[in-house]
Amino acid sequence: MTGHCPARRRLLAAVAAISLSGCGFRLRGPRPLPFESVHIASAIGGELTRRIRKRIEAGGNTRIVATRDGAAVVLDLMGADREKNIIGLSGAGKVREYEFVQNLRFRLLAADGRELIPETRLTATREATWDDSAILAKDQEEALLFSDMEEELVRQLMRRLEAARPDA
Repeated sequence: MTGHCPARRRLLAAVAAISLSGCGFRLRGPRPLPFESVHIASAIGGELTRRIRKRIEAGGNTRIVATRDGAAVVLDLMGADREKNIIGLSGAGKVREYEFVQNLRFRLLAADGRELIPETRLTATREATWDDSAILAKDQEEALLFSDMEEELVRQLMRRLEAARPDA
């Protein structure tokens, strides 16, 4: 009986794949934004702004323009910050666990100045244990956690931009 389980699993996976493809199911890819051009006014710069620009450009038909004058909307990136909070200590008073927080504040304005998305704060958090004996590895882990949180913030931002209605 145990020899038949892998074959049965493969058969069930194949049947599931065929039935999903037959019903029109497909993984969600990038959706086009509901405006043809955007100007990014950024007070934050750096890697996070670069990721946002890259995602907008990859999304399809929305152009990023250099000035507000030629833009259908203005994405105002108002601020971004990081926090590193101690959330656990050992009996000897040494740090055992941190909470990492990455925030992004933004708003979306129509060409005429109307707020399409009011000032919004997006937040991503991660927790990690800490070991003073592996400080270099933990510093690398911290950098990876912040990078992952930036990607999460970009995904959250893009979902909100996809839902914006500039004509409303």
